Amino acid sequence: MISAANLTDPAVDEAERYTAHNYHPLPVVIAEAEGAWVTDVDGRRYLDCLAGYSALNFGHRHPDLIAAAREQLDRVTLTSRAFLHDQFGPFCRDLARLTGKDMVLPMNSGAEAVETAVKVSRKWGYKIKGVPDGKATIVVADGNFHGRTTTIISFSTDPEARADYGPYTPGFRVVPYGDLDALAAAVDETTVAVLLEPIQGEAGVIVPPSGYLPGVRRLCSERDVLFVADEIQSGLGRTGATFACDDEGVVPDMYILGKALGGGIVPVSAVAAGREILGVLRPGEHGSTFGGNPLACAVARGVIALLETGEPQARAREVGAHLHRRLGELIGRGLTAVRGRGLWAGIDIDPALMTGREACEGLMAHGVLAKDTHGSTLRLAPPLIVTRDEIDGAVDALAKVLKG
Repeated sequence: MISAANLTDPAVDEAERYTAHNYHPLPVVIAEAEGAWVTDVDGRRYLDCLAGYSALNFGHRHPDLIAAAREQLDRVTLTSRAFLHDQFGPFCRDLARLTGKDMVLPMNSGAEAVETAVKVSRKWGYKIKGVPDGKATIVVADGNFHGRTTTIISFSTDPEARADYGPYTPGFRVVPYGDLDALAAAVDETTVAVLLEPIQGEAGVIVPPSGYLPGVRRLCSERDVLFVADEIQSGLGRTGATFACDDEGVVPDMYILGKALGGGIVPVSAVAAGREILGVLRPGEHGSTFGGNPLACAVARGVIALLETGEPQARAREVGAHLHRRLGELIGRGLTAVRGRGLWAGIDIDPALMTGREACEGLMAHGVLAKDTHGSTLRLAPPLIVTRDEIDGAVDALAKVLKG
């Protein structure tokens, strides 16, 4: 039921008045959500094809995860890491088992987990590899998106993320994504880690060339360098595997996880690695007040339990194949390229037709929410619970928008 009063415009105006402009949201004000659908303050329903940049892999308000959160809310929500709680050890054990690693360090946001990975990689380099103090380097790829802290934007190649925030943190070398030769040339005796997204999300869901990730793995092993995989967006079922690295048969030295780990309820992130890597940390050398809190651990354990069934991954493969087939039908009919894996797609719209922002506004008018990235590129990442019929509705809406 659409309300008689227009509640959207006043809500948008209020946000515009009191909020710093760090995002440019679509003019939709969400009030309720269930599964793959959201409802705005005026009663209009939209299919969510962004899913919180993969934070909502299991949909809005998944009943198992809501139940886990409610149960924990009645018990204890925060202790800080000054004490242990009864969800902490089980969460770390469960995530270590899921990743195949020895140890886990919980944090909150994805950026915080990336910062943790950078610090651990450097400390490992000094304490284990023997890199001279203050000389550690980390190799990253252009087009990367690992967060927005000062250190992380220091190795961003996106002018919007980087400009006017210097001086920048040194110690990073940027090479072209997908170029093994360039990567090999950048690695030397000071290199402690190669930090990559197995599939670059913010860049437009860029899938690397065949053999690239296995080549990175070989190179890191040969040169005694840590392979750190940022699976914050690509991991936890999005591509049809538990981790995008699984699709290439690759096991990194360290996983960086976030977004979907919190089940769309609370911020949860973590790094997972072997004892010889995370074991370099000693008490007092790194920390987080909220990292690994009881509520976060309880919800994340629910997420891990869902993934251990294999059902979300299978659904992402099957419905994702349908998504890519349907999008492929629009190549030459307004789309110039479709990329991705599983329920994750980057689509390039003919820039002569419209910008990505205009396409998203058009989709919104047809009841579909998506998000543009650079130029005329859109990202589609619906919850893994989405149905084939819902995918058909979204692609049909896109076809209408492309026709004008």
